[in-house]
Amino acid sequence: MSYQHVLVAVAISPESQILVEKAVSIARPVNGEISLITLASDPELYNQFAAPMMENLRELMLEETQLFIDELAKKANYPISETVIATGELSEHILAICNKGSVDLVICGNHNQSFFSKIICSAKAVVASSQVDVLLVPLR
Repeated sequence: MSYQHVLVAVAISPESQILVEKAVSIARPVNGEISLITLASDPELYNQFAAPMMENLRELMLEETQLFIDELAKKANYPISETVIATGELSEHILAICNKGSVDLVICGNHNQSFFSKIICSAKAVVASSQVDVLLVPLR
């Protein structure tokens, strides 16, 4: 089976390169599309006095996330059709993108780190709620 549009859930981690490489190996033979999605870290607001500082931190973290995903796309050596930086529940964003009808494979990493654990939970939600195939790639 060939996939025409692969959505890759990545984290701000060097291991995400493994997921992108897997997507490229699947998409390249059929000249398919690849999209990347990640979660932006959102610092929690503990009290109203910290709110102004947290807003600056949120902007900085979003900028760092954008720089990371841009670099990941550049290193892919394959066109990345779209990058998405989401907030909130990752599975909801993945399902919304899949429900638009163009994505036919979602790739997620299988790792024990906390961020990747969130992606695995998102993968389970995608598997349970979608007709889209999900590939879990082991990360070392």
